[in-house]
Amino acid sequence: MPAPSLLLYRALFGLALPIAAPWLLWRNRRRGRPPLRIRARLGLDLPPVRPGGVWVQAVSVGEVAVARLLLKELRSRHPQLPAVLTSTTATGLRLAAGPQLADVILPFPLDLPGPVRRMAEHIAPRLLVLVETELWPELLAACGRRGVAVVIANARISDGALPRYRAVRPLLRPLLAPVSLVLAQGEVEAERFAALGIPAQRIRVTGNIKFDAAPLGPPPAVAEVIRRLAGGRAVLVAGSTMAGEEELVLDAWLGVEASRRPFLLLAPRHPERADEVAALLAARRVAATRRSFLDGAQEPADAVVLDTVGELAALYQLGSAAFVGGSLVPTGGHNPIEPARFGVPVLTGPHVRNFAGVYEHFVASGAARVVRGAAELRGQLELWLANPAEAQRVGAAGRALLARHSGATARTVDALEPFLGLPC
Repeated sequence: MPAPSLLLYRALFGLALPIAAPWLLWRNRRRGRPPLRIRARLGLDLPPVRPGGVWVQAVSVGEVAVARLLLKELRSRHPQLPAVLTSTTATGLRLAAGPQLADVILPFPLDLPGPVRRMAEHIAPRLLVLVETELWPELLAACGRRGVAVVIANARISDGALPRYRAVRPLLRPLLAPVSLVLAQGEVEAERFAALGIPAQRIRVTGNIKFDAAPLGPPPAVAEVIRRLAGGRAVLVAGSTMAGEEELVLDAWLGVEASRRPFLLLAPRHPERADEVAALLAARRVAATRRSFLDGAQEPADAVVLDTVGELAALYQLGSAAFVGGSLVPTGGHNPIEPARFGVPVLTGPHVRNFAGVYEHFVASGAARVVRGAAELRGQLELWLANPAEAQRVGAAGRALLARHSGATARTVDALEPFLGLPC
């Protein structure tokens, strides 16, 4: 008999799904996102999978980047290990698709008994790895019934989510019983999982995998085109920006004296918003083009809108400075590690709850500057343009910070390996 809390979850999920599903379909169509692949999310029409391996679930782009680092390390140690990577969002699935480190990439199933059971039976893993905060009750219950080890890797609970989890702690505790091990980013995160009822002996601090940036490879071919368009100017990379934030970035950028204004590479977090962002530039009479139109581009431009998935991380290396978005509007911020690994100085707004621990390290070590609006963003940008040596010192502090915190991926895989010999 399922636990009462699981039965309650099923009832609530079942009531919410008929309301949420049409809205999600409408939103995806409106934003030009790929179809939701409903049959796969129901656990139907799945491709062949070798059983007895590892199943890694990562909700979206940031978590998929962590999953890829884990899978690369796992496969380097165990080349024949079957591996399946699932992701919840369309952008996460696009990033997961290449270069491929898993045998099979699938959309995450709806967390209902039928879809979860069918996918778990089809994959038949020895180990399920949930990246960061993927606490899906139906999936956890299915793994508990099948004797599949469950590890939460790079585990974190954000400041925003913590009160909600605490409010349902008595209901959540039995649902978390199948969790074999929590590999927390830090001591604060470890304490939060313990407070939810995970026994202390099942919690270990292994560090934040996001500090283990992927090895630097050659820049994408488009980088040379952007350099040519920049024509020797400094480059401001404004990455992972959100609705309502591009206007602030543009106000700051256009406020810089024209003779010193840097070239702008503007990358909305959701590429399907590229038309909207391009319209903002056009309304300000900025000569701009989109990345997807760059091949063979000859027209002069002062800005490029990045409308592709998976290129931003490498293109940060073009930056004289980087503004990491989702932070001037209250959406929680995004990852500053990607520009820091190139020694690019980081600017961020104050709304960084999703990466609070990372930014604490960045700000304390002088590897990032916090700006609280367009005026402060313009002022800090002007300061760095006038004093490049100061910008370089901030960038160097970021690189040094990453070096001090590296190694979490290897420690995490060390902790996963004992579970790989468990029976299915």
